[in-house]
Amino acid sequence: QVQLVESGGGLVQVGGSLRLSCVTSGSIFSILHMGWYRQAPGKQRELVATITSSGDRNYADSVKGRFTISRDNAKNTAYLQLNSLKPEDTAVYYCNARLVSITYWGQGTQVTVSS
Repeated sequence: QVQLVESGGGLVQVGGSLRLSCVTSGSIFSILHMGWYRQAPGKQRELVATITSSGDRNYADSVKGRFTISRDNAKNTAYLQLNSLKPEDTAVYYCNARLVSITYWGQGTQVTVSS
């Protein structure tokens, strides 16, 4: 069983930055594909960014050039650096881990961008 714990969310002004962290339990972090998703009120959960076990990254068009996903296998942690934040980035951000057909989710962390 893999447990994910997110942190780093908060209230920030337009143009500000945050760094989200996702600490993962267990000893298999290095082979997990990690991702960040977000869900705004009244909207479906959407993909923000993913990083494979080998470090390949993928981003939603809406965050390209502003957000950066990374991972530190020694710390069992995935990160999401959020820069140049916009009001439309306001959402609960969820960490996701995948191993073959098994998916794990964190509890989410709130990001609120005020204008």
